[in-house]
Amino acid sequence: MNPESILLSTFTPDGRKDPYPALSELRKIAPVHYSRALDSYFLTRFDDCHAALTDPHLRTPDLDWYDREVSAGREHPAAEFFYSSMLRANSPLHDRMRRMVGAEFTARRMAALGSTVEELTRELLDTFADATSGGGAANFQEMVGYPLPVGMVGALIGVPRDEQERFYRYGKDAGRVLEPVRSPEDWARADLAVQTLREYFAELLRRRRADPADGLASTLLTLRRAAEEPFTERELADMLLLVFVAGFETTTSLLGLTLFALLSHPDQLALVGRDPALAPAAVQESLRWDTPVRMTERVAARPLEIGGVAVPEGANVTTVLAAANRDPACHEDPDAFRVRRRGTRLLSFSAGPHFCLGAALARMEGAALVRQTVARFPDLALAGPAVRRDSVSLRTFDVLPLSTRA
Repeated sequence: MNPESILLSTFTPDGRKDPYPALSELRKIAPVHYSRALDSYFLTRFDDCHAALTDPHLRTPDLDWYDREVSAGREHPAAEFFYSSMLRANSPLHDRMRRMVGAEFTARRMAALGSTVEELTRELLDTFADATSGGGAANFQEMVGYPLPVGMVGALIGVPRDEQERFYRYGKDAGRVLEPVRSPEDWARADLAVQTLREYFAELLRRRRADPADGLASTLLTLRRAAEEPFTERELADMLLLVFVAGFETTTSLLGLTLFALLSHPDQLALVGRDPALAPAAVQESLRWDTPVRMTERVAARPLEIGGVAVPEGANVTTVLAAANRDPACHEDPDAFRVRRRGTRLLSFSAGPHFCLGAALARMEGAALVRQTVARFPDLALAGPAVRRDSVSLRTFDVLPLSTRA
């Protein structure tokens, strides 16, 4: 097969289920491959991807790019939100946003959330235990995988617990803008979700102005008062919206993928069962072995060279994180899942200016979940076919049926 055919095979249903053999072959024969069909340079080596993510001359596709390249303009509220968000903004706007939001992602704040993670995990596993106590199965993603990160990002922002549950569907729908190709239905659902969540977070900011509390909402209001270039109310609401959507979708993916990897490798699951201190390492290996975010984009701000291939100004560059994390140049026997692996290098949280602010919190949630689940349910098992979401960019399970009794 030629490189283009190999690449395009990863976008088929079978390829989305297991893209790794094709990505390995592409890395061997064309590690920097220009796809005419997709009009992008696809990178599959770790070093090339890392260099691209940290090169200041490779910028994220932002709102200016969207206005220039997409004929639809700003007719979709979800597009205007997404392409102007911290996820897509470039310097200097990105730096200002990151300083504001980053004020809540300190080591002290993460440590303070540690007890909340443990307590919420325990509560959700109680509910899961009740649902499976008769020997039946339950959808782990619905009962634990979604509520845990939603609860934690809610605690981080300062969303009252009794208001968090309503956000599941809206968060998933807003996340549809992360897909490289969106249908009219995707846009309609994403637009409605963004408008609804914008209204909620604007109201939350009004409440927190009158009644401050712990959390990012109050922190943003405090920082805004002292800022030389203060953000508007709309921009603050959009920051909260981004943290919410980005903070639970990818972590939900991580939780399901990690349990699935362990259950698919009983010998590694047994290692964690015997030594719960391996839980963080199991999360780290899961992030490498099957990362939630499959790929991310950049745009060349000037002509440059990547891996010996000339890339013209304005060209789209796609860093395939899933391929980079399994690069044999970085990891011995990269297709093996080993919780005792040492010297792991990851791009699962990106790199450079856009390195994920929530990486520490996601790892904390993953480790708490693995440690408690493995200790509590020694007979945990897959109880039917796991259903992956039909997504190009995000690897996640919508249905992960598990049982807790042999």
